[in-house]
Amino acid sequence: MTALPLIVFDVNETLLDLETMEPTFQRIFGDRSAMRLWFANLIMYSAALTVAGCYVPFTDIGSAVMKMLADTRGINIDDGDKKELTEKFSTMPPHPEVPAALRKLRDAGFRLFTLTDNLLEVQTRQLEHGGIVDLFERRFSADGVKHHKPSRQAYAYVEKELGVEPSRLCLIACHTWDTLGAVAAGWEAALIKRIGNDVLGVGPQPQIVDDDLNGVADQLIARHGART
Repeated sequence: MTALPLIVFDVNETLLDLETMEPTFQRIFGDRSAMRLWFANLIMYSAALTVAGCYVPFTDIGSAVMKMLADTRGINIDDGDKKELTEKFSTMPPHPEVPAALRKLRDAGFRLFTLTDNLLEVQTRQLEHGGIVDLFERRFSADGVKHHKPSRQAYAYVEKELGVEPSRLCLIACHTWDTLGAVAAGWEAALIKRIGNDVLGVGPQPQIVDDDLNGVADQLIARHGART
């Protein structure tokens, strides 16, 4: 049997429930949907800064984007608001199916890792708070290579650290920009269609698509003939 791929997970929204941050945006902006605009801009500007050759830590971009959005709406935010944003972002709970689905993959023989744009200490706190940190063999941060996803360097960093070819890796994410980067780098990819996320009909496509991690896990186990 061919060796199972090493599975690398995105963290924010893929594993953890981003919507739990909405009350903070409701309080500050009077609009729960401002959270989605903030997150979309956070991803856009992390990519834009990376393309421009300017690395800024993810949490710093998040705070700056929050202030930018507030400024466009004539809303004043203070250090307490920024601290609350960081705190909520660091303590998002896992989606309900995530812990059991991760254990299913491990029991089937897959080795599990993470790759996130978060600083390693933020990622570690997130996964510890969610009670799932011990399910991952190793955790990677884009900070280690100073390139945010979906830059090729972010994925190459994991390849180098694990000492494997791109074809040995599979990314699981709920963001098409992330699976696009992984497939373009030669990885396998699976897309979870979390709320507000779906397949983009152009560019490199993920090999697996499902509505939650449990469905993705079942497809991976069947695709690779893993033990059950």
